[in-house]
Amino acid sequence: MIPGGGQPDMQQLLQQAQKMQQDLAKAQEELARTEVEGQAGGGLVKATVTGSGELRGLVIDPKAVDPEDTETLADLVVAAVQAANENAQNLQQQKLGPLAQGLGGGSGIPGLPF
Repeated sequence: MIPGGGQPDMQQLLQQAQKMQQDLAKAQEELARTEVEGQAGGGLVKATVTGSGELRGLVIDPKAVDPEDTETLADLVVAAVQAANENAQNLQQQKLGPLAQGLGGGSGIPGLPF
């Protein structure tokens, strides 16, 4: 209810919801195009992911490659990808957080990871 006993303007509410939905879709598209990086081993392994979490690139410095110790290399790759995904999640929260709050929270909205 609106102060004074009036009814909410449903058309206006619908327009606001549609605009928020468009803003959210635009932000999600922007995230899918934005690349962020994570690294491990002091930069020996670097992973690049999109803001939506898609792995796009992996760079491994030859110094990280030891044929006798592939476990360490695997650990560095996992750590770099995890770091990149954390950066992607932070970017998602920066871009989508305010929009999700305007839509009632963010929990329960399909497609949002938070």
